[in-house]
Amino acid sequence: MRLNFYLFKSTIVGALGGLLFGFDTAVIAGTTHQLTDIFHLTPGELGFTVSIALWGTVIGAMSAGAVGQKLGSRETLRIMAVLYVISSLGCAFSWSWTSLIFFRFIGGLGIGGSSVLGPVYIAELAPAKWRGRLVGTFQINIVLGILLAYASNYFIERLGLGLLQWRWQLGIAALPAALFLIMLYGIPRSSRWLVTQNRIDEARAVLQMMGSPDSDAELREIIDSIHLERSERSEPLFQHKYRLPIFLAVTIGMFNQLAGINAILYYLNDIFRAGGFSAISGDQQAVLVGAMNLVATLLAMSVIDKLGRKTLLLIGSVGTTACLLGVATIFFKQEHQSDLVWLLVGYIFFFAISQGSVIWVYISEVFPTRVRAKGQSLGSSSHWIMNAIISGTFPLLAKYSAGAPFVFFAAMMVLQFFVVLFVYPETKGYTLEEMQHRLGIE
Repeated sequence: MRLNFYLFKSTIVGALGGLLFGFDTAVIAGTTHQLTDIFHLTPGELGFTVSIALWGTVIGAMSAGAVGQKLGSRETLRIMAVLYVISSLGCAFSWSWTSLIFFRFIGGLGIGGSSVLGPVYIAELAPAKWRGRLVGTFQINIVLGILLAYASNYFIERLGLGLLQWRWQLGIAALPAALFLIMLYGIPRSSRWLVTQNRIDEARAVLQMMGSPDSDAELREIIDSIHLERSERSEPLFQHKYRLPIFLAVTIGMFNQLAGINAILYYLNDIFRAGGFSAISGDQQAVLVGAMNLVATLLAMSVIDKLGRKTLLLIGSVGTTACLLGVATIFFKQEHQSDLVWLLVGYIFFFAISQGSVIWVYISEVFPTRVRAKGQSLGSSSHWIMNAIISGTFPLLAKYSAGAPFVFFAAMMVLQFFVVLFVYPETKGYTLEEMQHRLGIE
């Protein structure tokens, strides 16, 4: 089966939600210093300004699944696109700190919803042969969005817009958001959702449009799988037999953020400024960090099935620990500040090839089919909640000691190394059924 035009276009549009996700979460890095000055923010208020979008993301991620099941992923993604547009324009024209907080929260709802529904839409359309690679485009777009956010901040910084600079940096996201909304009107509903609504003929037509070699056989498989899911939907997640998968999902979600990744991405310009870089040079270094993030993510996707998930997590734990301790040393000793950018680039490399690429794959592999969706929701929730907590408290810790947060993150990566080494099973090369046996799930 070949990747035809309609499947390619639908995948690109679905993955655009990931690009907006990455852009909206990282673009704040270029505005934190100016927002602090203009609104006279304390470190706690700055942390709240950054983290409020993440609390919106938690709510959006937890509620999007139910809305998506009712309206369909495509229709719900349109709602998320509207939220992106409203948030971007609202932040650009916000008249007070309170209004800025409100519109960032609205954007968080869109981020959370699209983080769930973008991959779901692509997975529901993609044939089994292409599913892994096509769903992977969503993660690539997140990282690409982060890079574009840093690049956008850099170019807007050079325009010399003065007190309007932060408004342009936050408002520019309305352009790709509007494009996303328009393009969502040119793709079909997913065949799987159509089957859940008993619109069988429409589902068959979509399968044929996507280039299915045997649309009738694939349609029967979809119908059978939906019947199976409905019969098993009552299976509770929190049972003694699922204790290890639950532990794995919660801890990998928490460690993903205890590495400090999003605190560093959100406050990257402040970190460079504390290291002695100017505003423009800090933006330049941020672009370099974003570029490494993209390159390392692409590399990880090519080796994850060869080296294995556990191996990558162990490599990442060692590499991120060394880089984080190097950053902490620079801030404690106030020496060799020029090495800061290379330590952060190295940190991003080790994170992206390990936690950044393994987390969602690993969570999906340790749960049996009957509770997989609930397990993924649990792991995702632990990830986003920890993200919001750390991003909200980072400025408070950094105020008292610029190096202290990095020592904490390094300590968490040492802890992760031993937890992964002694508790985490390798999932590479095992079928989902074999993994259930290895985890002691009857």
